Amino acid sequence: MNRVYLDFNATTPVEPAVLDAMLPYFSADFGNAASIHTVGQRARAAVETARDQVATLLGARSQEIVFTSGGTESDNHAIFGIIRSTPGATKHIITTNIEHEAVLNTCQALEKDGIAVTYLPVNSDGVITVDQVEESLRPHTALITVMHANNELGSVQPLAQIGKLALQRDIYFHTDAVQSAGKIPLDVKTLGVDLLSISAHKLYGPKGIGALYIRGGSRLQQLLYGGHHQRGFRPGTENVPGIVGLGAAAAILTHERDTDAHRIRDLRDRLLTQLQDMIPGLKVNGSLSRRLPGNLSITLPGTDADQLIERLPSLAISTGSACNTGQAEPSHVLTAIGLTRTEARATLRIGLGRPTTEDEINTAMHALSGALHDDALINDPLAL
Repeated sequence: MNRVYLDFNATTPVEPAVLDAMLPYFSADFGNAASIHTVGQRARAAVETARDQVATLLGARSQEIVFTSGGTESDNHAIFGIIRSTPGATKHIITTNIEHEAVLNTCQALEKDGIAVTYLPVNSDGVITVDQVEESLRPHTALITVMHANNELGSVQPLAQIGKLALQRDIYFHTDAVQSAGKIPLDVKTLGVDLLSISAHKLYGPKGIGALYIRGGSRLQQLLYGGHHQRGFRPGTENVPGIVGLGAAAAILTHERDTDAHRIRDLRDRLLTQLQDMIPGLKVNGSLSRRLPGNLSITLPGTDADQLIERLPSLAISTGSACNTGQAEPSHVLTAIGLTRTEARATLRIGLGRPTTEDEINTAMHALSGALHDDALINDPLAL
């Protein structure tokens, strides 16, 4: 059975060139990057090359990149690190109500410690305004954390405007860029961010490795304690193969991002047009103009998305974030933009990526249309 993978928001395959770059560091060049002998220094050189590659992707300086285990650790380090290093007993965070759980749960944990948190509501497109942020500022606001692009809707936030406000008010600004890195232009200076999180497995690198950009001069308490690796920000023996893989993936996307985006956006729009023609009542969630090129969130009234997916074993799509699959409650992102619980449960997230072809789009369109025109599914979704 030929399978079509359209869940690139959840994870991506490792690019062949990325795997090739990683392989030597599992075997011949297995050295510890902290060792001073020749074997160790070859590993160190590879780590520093990867740091340069990631910095180039983000428009940062190499010394501002700290490697982590992934986006969740990067988000936790940014938020806990800033709050713990901010003097005074009264502190305040501004975020949105559609953040990834790596941000939301961290903020909720800090609330239990007495930190005040404002969760800004988004509009029907899943976007906030800089005016909302400004109106929420308090004398003790220590951090603004707003994701660059949402993992379910693909909606892109006005970070550059928020960054200017944060700079004017001397407030730290963090963004979770796990979904946007390598897909749309991303420059830390243009966006005005002090901290930025990415994860390799979202951009055709390996799982278990990510990075945190920390603007030079930022006050940030370390999250982990141990040795003096990475200037003390992230102690522990470096994952050299993973770091090399992240660097290689970043280098590829630095050169191919714009070409990819144009082709992927065209495929997504073609799929949407075909589905709209074939499925009456289909609703697109979020704006197509402020959206990641490969993302499509659609609500199919009268269906149960989980059961629909079960009827499509050859098609890999999702009902929402892979981090929340199996949860009894509907997506907090979808309800935040005004969908009812029933509508949220009738919503699919489709994610296109670099390997996606026109033939795969046609196959997916016919598979979805066929499943949705099954009388049992449309007339009684719960009967299946």
